[in-house]
Amino acid sequence: QVQLVESGGGLVQAGGSLRLSCTASGRTFSNYGWFRQAPGKEREFVAAIAGSAGNKDYADSVKGRFTISRDNAKNTVYLQMDSLKPEDTAVYSCAASSRTAALRSSAMYYYWGQGTQVTVSS
Repeated sequence: QVQLVESGGGLVQAGGSLRLSCTASGRTFSNYGWFRQAPGKEREFVAAIAGSAGNKDYADSVKGRFTISRDNAKNTVYLQMDSLKPEDTAVYSCAASSRTAALRSSAMYYYWGQGTQVTVSS
């Protein structure tokens, strides 16, 4: 059974940092994405990492502030979030896929974590 378990969310002041982790079990993945959903809003793409080269993609809203990385030996993907803003407040979920393309679309992901709350106070 495949499971994705996230950790690292919490409450932080604007300008602060958090690092989210997501560990997969039951299967090895090379392609991961992070998505977030704020109250009353649709889920949106945040970042993705794909393929053996670890190609990275970011939403414009987080580019330059967030960094996605992957530890293949630990089957874990990370999201380092710096210079956090109140508008980054959301439930963040990781997802894993066997596909290497179109990873901005949530439809490309088969497996999802339970989500972790990130709250940024002003």
